[in-house]
Amino acid sequence: MKALQGVEGRVEWDERAVTACDVGQIRVRVAAAGLNRADLLQRAGQYPPPPGASDILGLECAGVVSETGAGSQWKVGDRVCCLLAGGGMAEEVVVDARHALPIPKGLSLVEAAVLPEVYATAWLNLFQLARMQPGEKVLLHAGASGVGSAAIQLCKAFGNPCWVSVGSAERLDYCVSLGAQGGVIRDQNLQDLRELGPFDVILDPVGGPYAELNLDLLARDGRWVNIGLMGGREARLDMAKLLGKRIQLTGSTLRNRDDSFKAELLADLGAQVWPLFAEGRLKPQLERSFAMAEAEEAFAALASNRISGKIALLLEEPPA
Repeated sequence: MKALQGVEGRVEWDERAVTACDVGQIRVRVAAAGLNRADLLQRAGQYPPPPGASDILGLECAGVVSETGAGSQWKVGDRVCCLLAGGGMAEEVVVDARHALPIPKGLSLVEAAVLPEVYATAWLNLFQLARMQPGEKVLLHAGASGVGSAAIQLCKAFGNPCWVSVGSAERLDYCVSLGAQGGVIRDQNLQDLRELGPFDVILDPVGGPYAELNLDLLARDGRWVNIGLMGGREARLDMAKLLGKRIQLTGSTLRNRDDSFKAELLADLGAQVWPLFAEGRLKPQLERSFAMAEAEEAFAALASNRISGKIALLLEEPPA
């Protein structure tokens, strides 16, 4: 099968052996895969897959089940989208059957391909780890990203006013159109967030440069979940503020969680979030799709930081 791998800062299509479909697994003929910042890092050699995971790029995909292992609840022909530790950017992928969800009613395979990673990330960090309650105020850094786009919609759906930091006025308008109350442009008025706080929960993929500001912006008993280091890994913190405000600081990753953890997360996502797509309360934010031959262009588009929402890579012409 053809599969996409990162080689010295570029991407290459390579021939790979087909993986056996074992007990509790399904084989999925991939129609499209979502592109995430983790794929950029892996291509650059900065984010290797967890031990035992495929080194093929792609943390999410959608397609049609072509084979089922014993004990799987899926049937050949089912349309599914999958959360992966790697392997989604290939003609087919074998995945733990518990890590697949049905395509939400009314969505195409391409639209569904950009859902699992970002909605699982947003749900895990806001609702499970931060234990966000209705009415609590939320700050989402990088609000126009894929995770940010999902988080804004979840906040709106579950009754949490949210604000964002973004890179441009256009991206701020985009976030407001999804349901954000407002926000700031990071290179112009980041400090104006002080006038919008305090916040009960902050979701931050930036890291070091925002650490001191995050601590100031949080309310007493606030929860700060850090999910990335886009801005750097080092920071200064006034630990007296951390103690005095009883702040809970959580570092969180999803890719290297074990299979059972991901299975429970996907089950919760399927029960609590997936029905909202059929109701029209959540929508996939797919800005652009690229053909298999345009993989390098797709990665360049994501790296430009001008994408609002998500990018999909088409592995084949999706079935009707």
